[in-house]
Amino acid sequence: MTSGRTRFIIGFLAVPVTLYLVYVIAPYGQAFYIALTDWRGVSASPRFVGLDNFARLAGDRVFLKALWHNALLLVLLPSVTVSLALVIAFLTQRHRFYRVVFFFPQVLSVVVVAVLFQQVFRPDASGMLNAPLVALGLEPIGFLSDTSVAFWAVLAVLIWQAVGFYVVLFTAGMASIPAEVVEAAEMDGASRARIFFRITLPLLRDTVQTGWVYLGITAMDAFAIVWVMTAERGGPDSSTTVIAAEVYRNAFEYFKFGYASAMGVVLFFFTIGFSALTLRLSRRERIEF
Repeated sequence: MTSGRTRFIIGFLAVPVTLYLVYVIAPYGQAFYIALTDWRGVSASPRFVGLDNFARLAGDRVFLKALWHNALLLVLLPSVTVSLALVIAFLTQRHRFYRVVFFFPQVLSVVVVAVLFQQVFRPDASGMLNAPLVALGLEPIGFLSDTSVAFWAVLAVLIWQAVGFYVVLFTAGMASIPAEVVEAAEMDGASRARIFFRITLPLLRDTVQTGWVYLGITAMDAFAIVWVMTAERGGPDSSTTVIAAEVYRNAFEYFKFGYASAMGVVLFFFTIGFSALTLRLSRRERIEF
């Protein structure tokens, strides 16, 4: 009986596991190997250079800028998005219309969002944000052309695009909290703020943890918004570039596949490290209700 069950499980999993190994694990292994070579996409036998590509990354000004931007996004994107989503979900949990409004950006593709905000941030009177300034006789703001502002414009778009999904996610989590727990707190005279911090937030810990990890992974990417929306695809002067954009640029514009793979390996370990650290620090005993 046990032998037959084992054969059934192995037979059932053989095809998906094989596909996963071939199309997911194998490309990772190939990327790690290419990162140790100087392959430019044309040679059948690339020259092995060891850790030279990684040594070059340590002195690459643009890559270090991209790494810093990803680190900033890693801190700011989850923090701001989760905070906003929790507050909005708590205030609108009985109003479905508002949840639909906040969720609307999720139905737009990332490229559409990027093109839309190119127009919103236009540095002239036709830009949605600059038009009132120009009408008042003030100088327009270069949201995507000023190196001190462009990164924050990208961050704002990422938050706007993401927050609706997490509003719905947290609302669903709040709906699973027993009503009698909240009612008992209200009968004891607890304010809405106290209910939020003492009851709702602790019981949503697992959901918040999941959202935090997903947003961290989003922060490690941010490729499409940066590539489509910003000047010079990461500009101006690399003020908005991220690691994923530099991977693409070095691989498909400069044909430095070995160097680009080294960047990808750094991004891989950065992402894995963040996820593992987040899950480890937020580990705790599950609350049953």
